Amino acid sequence: MFTTRPVLTGTFGMVASTHWLASAVGMRTLEAGGNAFDAAAAAGFTLSVVEPHLNGPGGDAPLLGHRAADGHTFVVCGQGVVPALATTDAYRALGVEEVPGTGHLAAVVPGAFGAWLDLLARYGTLPLADVLGPAIGYARDGYPLVAAGARTVATVADMFRAHWPTSAQVYLPGGAAPTAGDRFRNPDLARTFERLLAEAAAAGPDREAQIEGARRAFYEGFVAEAVDAFVAGTPVLDATGRAHTGFLRGADLAAWHATEEPTVAVPFAGVEVHKTGPWGQGPVLLQQLRMLEALGVEDLVRDVVARPGREAEDDGPLAELVHVVVEVAKLAFADRDAWYGDSGDVPLDALLSTAYAARRARLVGAGADDGYRPGDPDGRAPRLPRALVAARAAADAGGPGAVAPAPAGLGEPTVSRIGLSPGDTCHVDVVDRWGNQVSATPSGGWLQSSPVVPGLGFALPTRAQMCWVEDGLPASLVPGRRPRTTLSPAMVLGSGHGFAFGTPGGDQQDQWPVPFLLRHLLGGMDLQAAIDAPTWHSSHVHGSFQPRTHTPRGVAVESRLGTGVAGALAARGHAVEDAGPWTLGRLSAAGVGPDGWLRAAANARGQQGYAAGR
Repeated sequence: MFTTRPVLTGTFGMVASTHWLASAVGMRTLEAGGNAFDAAAAAGFTLSVVEPHLNGPGGDAPLLGHRAADGHTFVVCGQGVVPALATTDAYRALGVEEVPGTGHLAAVVPGAFGAWLDLLARYGTLPLADVLGPAIGYARDGYPLVAAGARTVATVADMFRAHWPTSAQVYLPGGAAPTAGDRFRNPDLARTFERLLAEAAAAGPDREAQIEGARRAFYEGFVAEAVDAFVAGTPVLDATGRAHTGFLRGADLAAWHATEEPTVAVPFAGVEVHKTGPWGQGPVLLQQLRMLEALGVEDLVRDVVARPGREAEDDGPLAELVHVVVEVAKLAFADRDAWYGDSGDVPLDALLSTAYAARRARLVGAGADDGYRPGDPDGRAPRLPRALVAARAAADAGGPGAVAPAPAGLGEPTVSRIGLSPGDTCHVDVVDRWGNQVSATPSGGWLQSSPVVPGLGFALPTRAQMCWVEDGLPASLVPGRRPRTTLSPAMVLGSGHGFAFGTPGGDQQDQWPVPFLLRHLLGGMDLQAAIDAPTWHSSHVHGSFQPRTHTPRGVAVESRLGTGVAGALAARGHAVEDAGPWTLGRLSAAGVGPDGWLRAAANARGQQGYAAGR
């Protein structure tokens, strides 16, 4: 099969990410003697500078790590929690029944910076100054602004000028929006990082003490003080059409710390696939794999992979594969919306059991189902949020809930709908010469969703919009809980081998990897070929971000799947959307093969992702 680039193969180390500068910085860190954990943090800090429309140091960052020496596999949770003052009653007192997608009311504790520091303190080896240095250089001296970043600034430029002056000061230098390829600088962010390093150095010569010094300066010192003063004291326009102050306070930052916890995993195709817990949507991928296994998808995948280049004339096995994967996704995501959250009462073992998967898989029929069917994994009746039920009813009736365009800056800029901004998040995968691996999906703190905190150079995360202003749900708005995030790093592990992988894409972060895993683990495609192969996703699934749109029976497909496949899907009742030839998914992967070689691959879509290694 044609591939856009080779699978990188070597013995020293590999970094793959959604931006070439982050991959280069990660590789530089490995060359300087760092391990995978150092390299991932350096790449992550760099991403927070060079892709401000997709993430920031004040955003969110769940990480998966694997330490090869003892097989320890873990999650570092960099998803910040709902503020103490942000109760459902407090929102209702403002006349707000749904958390808006922008502004102060959606702000949660910034988790990304703390997560990277926690990873470095526990597993890294290099001084913080070495790891943070490249990000400071790009913020101070400039970097080439990618086209998507320039387009994003242009969409919100008028709003910045009229309502968010702190953002205008950073992103409209000289009063004008930057253009693609401009050397863009963020001096305030560079100074913030430099001050954090100065606070770290003042904590003493010990490496761990310095990392803790930087953490305290961020979460208990000058950063927390600036956040508190801005959110409490400056009303800003948000997606409600009104200006509000927010609920986030310095005390919320001081009380929070990144945590380490076990991964959740299921066996599939002779390996284990690892994800975060159900405070994120990660287990929804595992549910899909369980159901596909129950449906005996292996033979179908091998038949499809054995017929390369025949997609345009093949409306048989490939169309059947797409149909089955889409129908399974509908069932798994309905369970996500009914059961997932940070409530501590998620029936995860039942959701991931083979018996439940077999029972759910029997619901997959020959045609496209137009319902939304959460199951009852532990015998309890599922409960969907009232607002979601209402939005679904409006969409099914062809009303305004179906495909309403979002106002500038609203929600998460994802590829869940054709025509919206390409990309929403970042991703990085690293493997080092010792076999350590990291998969990380930093996001949030988008420039278009929250105003820049004065003097800091970065915005706050708006992840509270994923919570329901309705009591008694697993994903209800509850102080101290993590919003049920879409961020979903992943890892495959076997006996002495495996790979880190993932993609940006909001709700699609656990859809696009399914064809990738099927083609690689069952079909024998190499990592790059599996990434490059044409893909698809269900848009029947509800969006997690305002305005939470969906398309009844919708399936977005890359046109390279072929007109025969698209026609066969339409004949089954799917509402097929042609997304163009190279538009869906921004997967990357890096790991150790069964033969001991280190390998990495990255996505060509969007012309940003690269792998580096030797």
